[in-house]
Amino acid sequence: MGKRNIVLTGMPGAGKSTVGVVLAKRIGYRFVDSDLVIQEKYGKLLHELIEEQGVEGFWKIENEVNASLELQRSVIATGGSVIYGREAMEHLRRMGTVIYLKLPLAEVVERLGDLNARGVTLMPGQTLEELYEERVPLYEKYAHRVIDCQGKQIREIVHTAASMI
Repeated sequence: MGKRNIVLTGMPGAGKSTVGVVLAKRIGYRFVDSDLVIQEKYGKLLHELIEEQGVEGFWKIENEVNASLELQRSVIATGGSVIYGREAMEHLRRMGTVIYLKLPLAEVVERLGDLNARGVTLMPGQTLEELYEERVPLYEKYAHRVIDCQGKQIREIVHTAASMI
């Protein structure tokens, strides 16, 4: 296996962090959660940053942090809104294989629970359905590979992702 990274994208609740940890163990890579990198860098929780900076201010931070990641042999779980950052996504595509964990809206809704606690960036008045419709074409645009996660268990998704490397 080369030094290329694996970058997981998808809606909040799609399982990026969970799949990422298990996948990293399976293939002997490091696991990096870019949301945790942001929290460490700023010393604040995501929802605190969103409250302070606003949604678009948070996207700027997310774009900047992801665009500056320098990693090798890592599985990177990104935040759901990373796809709004063109610089970040172009950088992540150059440094690794971007895998979109695709989940139908109904499953996203079921898994998410409290959106604020999850640090989901909704614009004022925006519904989760509108957010989903807005993001899916972007996830698809930047992905090298897509895994349909509907009704699949973590180990199946990990197996599929490992076979794409």
